[in-house]
Amino acid sequence: MTTPALPNWDVLKPGDTLPPLELPPITRLALALYCGASGDHNPIHVDTDFAQSAGMPDVFAHGMLSAAWLGRLLTNWVPQSAIRSLDIRFAAITHVGERITCTGKVHEKFEHEGRRCVRLHLATANQDGITKLSGEALVAWH
Repeated sequence: MTTPALPNWDVLKPGDTLPPLELPPITRLALALYCGASGDHNPIHVDTDFAQSAGMPDVFAHGMLSAAWLGRLLTNWVPQSAIRSLDIRFAAITHVGERITCTGKVHEKFEHEGRRCVRLHLATANQDGITKLSGEALVAWH
C-alpha cells in the first residue's frame, strides 16, 4: 500500500468527511489473532467460559483493536507523519459478529505556529449505528 498524500488544504472545509473504513464482521479468530499480535491475552476476549463467569454474554473485542481501526482510517487519508494526536473515548462494547464502520469528519481548520492544521471528529459504529468509540485527531501539514 502506498502512503497517501496530504489532502489539498485549500479545498478542505469543516463538514468534509473522510472515506469511511468498513470492516468485515468481527470473528473469534480475529480476536485471537489480535491477542497474539498485541500481547493482550486477557481471556475475556477469547475464552467464552471466562467471559460468562465475568457476567458477559460472550467474548468481545479489545478496545485498543477499535482504536487501531481509527488509526487505520487516518493513515488511509494522510501519511502517519502528519498525525499529531489521536484521542479516543470508549462508548460501548464491540461484540463478535458486529460490522464496524469507522468515520471521520473535519471539525475545524486553523493555523497554529505556522502550521496548517485540521481537527477531526472520529467514530466507530456498528451496523445499527451504535457508537462504540468516539474521538478526535489533529493533523498538521508540513
